[in-house]
Amino acid sequence: MELIKEWDGIFEENLESLSEEIKSIIPLESAIILTGAVGAGKTTFTKSFIDSDEGDEVCSPTYSVINENGNCAHADFYRLKDSEEVIHLELGLYLEDKDYFLIEWGAPFLKEISRNLDEQWEIFELKFEINSQLSNSDNISSRKIQLFKHF
Repeated sequence: MELIKEWDGIFEENLESLSEEIKSIIPLESAIILTGAVGAGKTTFTKSFIDSDEGDEVCSPTYSVINENGNCAHADFYRLKDSEEVIHLELGLYLEDKDYFLIEWGAPFLKEISRNLDEQWEIFELKFEINSQLSNSDNISSRKIQLFKHF
């Protein structure tokens, strides 16, 4: 795993520009594993990253596991218990004609995710860390976000 870029002092209002910057760094057909504590901003980031042409609201797929929005698929593996469940999801079916695949809580299943993606897909990881020492005027903590590339 290689650190590509790091951002510090990121607030919700910075997420749209951060999303655009990340899209300029990573290639199309990229899977992005989102890691961080509950409430660290993984789903909020995903909402800013996904460009839904239809105007559909992006929500956490905690209960459906995978949602499709425009050119992205968004998964939440929080409830998955073992790697065999990833195999049964048939990820390839969700990724036809998609540019990005964002996966919350996907780190424990990295091996299974990579085995179930076509070989042209690259895997990245965004790590979210709450920085409680840096807050805005509303007393909301900032985030430190790191982008890694998996090989």
